[in-house]
Amino acid sequence: MTALYTARATSTGDGRGGRTRSSDGAVDLDLAIPEEMGGEGGGSNPEQLFAAGYSACFHSALKLVARKAGVDAGGASVTAEVGIGSNGQGGYALGVALVVDVPGASKQQAQQLAEDADAVCPYSNAVRGNIDIDVRVA
Repeated sequence: MTALYTARATSTGDGRGGRTRSSDGAVDLDLAIPEEMGGEGGGSNPEQLFAAGYSACFHSALKLVARKAGVDAGGASVTAEVGIGSNGQGGYALGVALVVDVPGASKQQAQQLAEDADAVCPYSNAVRGNIDIDVRVA
């Protein structure tokens, strides 16, 4: 693959309880372990960052396939829900639910667009077969 763009970010401090910063400074966040995982909360975490990136990327893919299909997806949205839990082997695993909303499209049409976007989205292509992904229409 020839990269069109390469993002760079560096994490420092205490991992999930440290800090992350992109090379251009556009992302510069304190990280905190969520209360649900025994932390104090109060900062972002890798799952939120992954959810933000995945939802934005999938939304772009959705808009692309909708445009090609002649469907107005101007009011569309994608919500990514990223869960983390035990993989049953001493490590951790992620699970993702992508909730797609395409106002004005029928449920069947929106489902087809979501499936087509899943085939195009680089995040989906990167994680397919590695984590559970549930793509559903709102």
